[in-house]
Amino acid sequence: MRYQRPKGTSDILPGQSEKWQYVEETARLLFADYQYHEIRTPIFENFDIFARSAGDTSDVVTKEMYDFKDKGDRHIALRPEGTAGVVRAYVENKLYGPENTKPYKVYYLGPMYRYERPQSGRQREFHQVGVEAFGSASPALDVEVIAMALAYFKQLGISSLRVAINSLGDEQSRKDYRQALIDYLQPHFNELSHDSQERLAKNPLRVLDSKEPEDQPFVAAAPSILDYLTDEAKQHFTRVKDLLDSLDIDYVVDSTMVRGLDYYNHTIFEIMVNSKALGHGYTTICGGGRYNGLVKELGGPDESGVGFGLGLERLLLLLDAENIEVPVQNHLDVYVVGIGESTDVESLKLVQAVRDFGFSADRDYLDRKPKAQFKTANKVDAAFVVTIGDEELANQTVHFKSMASGEEETIALDDFYSNFPQIYDKYLGE
Repeated sequence: MRYQRPKGTSDILPGQSEKWQYVEETARLLFADYQYHEIRTPIFENFDIFARSAGDTSDVVTKEMYDFKDKGDRHIALRPEGTAGVVRAYVENKLYGPENTKPYKVYYLGPMYRYERPQSGRQREFHQVGVEAFGSASPALDVEVIAMALAYFKQLGISSLRVAINSLGDEQSRKDYRQALIDYLQPHFNELSHDSQERLAKNPLRVLDSKEPEDQPFVAAAPSILDYLTDEAKQHFTRVKDLLDSLDIDYVVDSTMVRGLDYYNHTIFEIMVNSKALGHGYTTICGGGRYNGLVKELGGPDESGVGFGLGLERLLLLLDAENIEVPVQNHLDVYVVGIGESTDVESLKLVQAVRDFGFSADRDYLDRKPKAQFKTANKVDAAFVVTIGDEELANQTVHFKSMASGEEETIALDDFYSNFPQIYDKYLGE
């Protein structure tokens, strides 16, 4: 039997994994500057957590969830996105308590799962980086989150980005807009797609998120939610726009944007890029917004939240397409060449000593001839080669060579074991 990875998954191999480490570490360092701290939640959760947060009419719940009954007959789902699990952890661990500074800021990195048709940059197992901030309704926090996402892309060398924003308003705004959408769409019920017909009764805003061709004329001509914002919601959105202007962040207002999950309200946004690697025209590479009712929905206090998520697979495709060099740290400081079986123990001691000093080292483990070992040292681009044979072993010395300058010398073993960093720095300086 030939075993293969499941459809919609990928093996991240050495050579690629270093790129993943780079974009993840860049996120960690940048988010720390904004005082966001890492949170890690389970890959699977109670199904109801995602059903209640994403909305029972969303594609995520109705079509894409990996869910199952475990041996205790509990309804479990692999996480399709990161926010719901983070909110559950925020509530369960009472992170809203007075001992914690508000806003409470966290970020996460990890795999997510959705059963959808695999395509370039979209897999059934995919990886997200996301941030969440709880406990502040300030429009300035909305803008901080957008600015941080842009700073992350800028730090990776990605430019020509487009920011689209919209407001879904507060509860009253959504209630009024919901009725307006029903009144607008109901006369065209028989012309809508089957999915949109079902959504119209349950959550008409979902119709605006439809990608079905028959729905597009009605989506394009639908009333704008911006015309139904309450005064309070208008003030929030106006303040967001003013603060974006103050930071010289260019943006467009897209009144048709609703995002794909039901928990959003007030500010929502998407960051897009024009790259053929991800499709034609502008394609979304990051999305997020405010979700003021989700903490309460999952059993916590009536606190607000705001955040974003972005897919690492699509990000790495974009970096490749834009020919952005990702620095790969795979430097080898020392390769030890052992000549003869009698040097096996000392070769092992040498590589371990170099590592104990905080440098990288490797040696031969295949009993190869000296020529093959020197060839390997060149292939892996070792900075220095340390050679020990029977003669060196008898004299308690090693042969030390700088591969950059070609300079070489004989060094006493005791000196090597005691002073390797100084020896390294001496040749590195040259």
